[in-house]
Amino acid sequence: MSSKYTISSTLHLKDVALILNNQLHLELSPESRLAIENCRIYLDKKLDGNDKAFYGINTGFGSLCNTRISDTDLSKLQENLLLSHACGTGDFVPHEIVKLMLLLKIQSLAAGHSAVQVETVEMLMAFFNKNLLPVVYEQGSLGASGDLAPLAHLSLPLIGHGEFWVEEAGTRIRKPAAEVLKEVGLKPITLKSKEGLALINGTQFMSAYGSWLVLKSQSLFGLISKTAALSLEAFDGRPEPFEEALHRIRPHAGQLETARQMRELLAGSALQSREKVHVQDPYAFRCIPQVHGASFDTIAYAASVIEREISSVTDNPNVFPEDDRILSGGNFHGQPLALVLDFLAIALAELGSISERRTYQLIAGLRGLPAFLTANPGLNSGFMIPQYTAASIVSQNKQYCTPASADSIVSSNGQEDHVSMGANAATKCLKVYFNLEKIIAIELMNAAQAIEFRRPFTSSAALEAFLAAYRKQVTRLEDDRYLHADIQGSVQFIQNQLLQ
Repeated sequence: MSSKYTISSTLHLKDVALILNNQLHLELSPESRLAIENCRIYLDKKLDGNDKAFYGINTGFGSLCNTRISDTDLSKLQENLLLSHACGTGDFVPHEIVKLMLLLKIQSLAAGHSAVQVETVEMLMAFFNKNLLPVVYEQGSLGASGDLAPLAHLSLPLIGHGEFWVEEAGTRIRKPAAEVLKEVGLKPITLKSKEGLALINGTQFMSAYGSWLVLKSQSLFGLISKTAALSLEAFDGRPEPFEEALHRIRPHAGQLETARQMRELLAGSALQSREKVHVQDPYAFRCIPQVHGASFDTIAYAASVIEREISSVTDNPNVFPEDDRILSGGNFHGQPLALVLDFLAIALAELGSISERRTYQLIAGLRGLPAFLTANPGLNSGFMIPQYTAASIVSQNKQYCTPASADSIVSSNGQEDHVSMGANAATKCLKVYFNLEKIIAIELMNAAQAIEFRRPFTSSAALEAFLAAYRKQVTRLEDDRYLHADIQGSVQFIQNQLLQ
């Protein structure tokens, strides 16, 4: 396989995964390079001797849009824009998401409607290819005039300001961008008219989070099905709720797919073929296809919106050389992403909610399982408290599901009077995702313990292999021990499985 990826007009989520997983280097296609060059040439000619005001190109920004800027100050205007808008605070954006921001910004600029220099795009590609990741902060974007603050931090190193994360002695540390550029033989860019605005307008902060979340959620879904199937086996659950005939008459795609996965995972199980005493299972088991499936469909919908976004041009104004037009609009507004990221957070939180209920059923002393899954209850508390932990995390996720997109605060003296708050939707959705990993890890820990009480009966070959791999990381509990380490080991197992 080639070690390079060529940026062209369209970027798919599968391309994003390919680039990141294989550490591919970026290069511009000839068509993209030509589009960037032609757009820049057009703007330079348009401004030459033209007294007309073009927003953000020869005017101030936001409510200062009517303040005309001298032609001699246009480069300074763009530099000042980056410096003044780099007002991020809070936690650092995770490195892998910063790298995604670089990729998505390059993709958007390469469409040839942003009037940047080719040299600017090439510098961003050099950052990506050399794994020089700008230091970006989580807080500061309203998700409307583009992700202004985080994208300003992303772009500062282009002009020799800001900081990079660099790897030294096996760890990442922060270093001034000016120092790093000298070390790697790169010179700061002198921005031309419009470029600063092109760099900080856009939805690449929100869409980088969204892309990462969708890809991770899609991968995690199969592990959630395996964990739920193992819990069903441990609870002595019935197979009928997963039969295809049931789901053909309510054919939601996610429901059909989840039921199919469960049938496949349970095929050949001796536990499933045992005669059942109980007539029905609780909803947390019986309704796995319906509940998991709805989240599956939500993830798929989020993927469709985000995939469309990452191939879009989202800065302002946009330049159309072929039509001899410069149009100021609102493609930077994050409402499509804000809504879908709130929706995705709810879908992920629900997967955690039903998982915790299965954990509770397993420790409740039902269906021949000992209370708290310990052979000697009383002296041992067994798995009593991991369920508390899962419940507290589920409750926290519910709080994170308050929609960010339902809020708006006026900014820029009323010029920017409705904002999406999509950046907040993105950062809290990431918290929901990481919480979900922990909740599933706790369910898996309980399911693995519970199924030991069903021996000598065995599950399917697929689930027994899954259990055997898990037992290499987390051993069976005989007597009480330090369970924090087991939970951490279970989370690590989940995360390692996602990398395979």
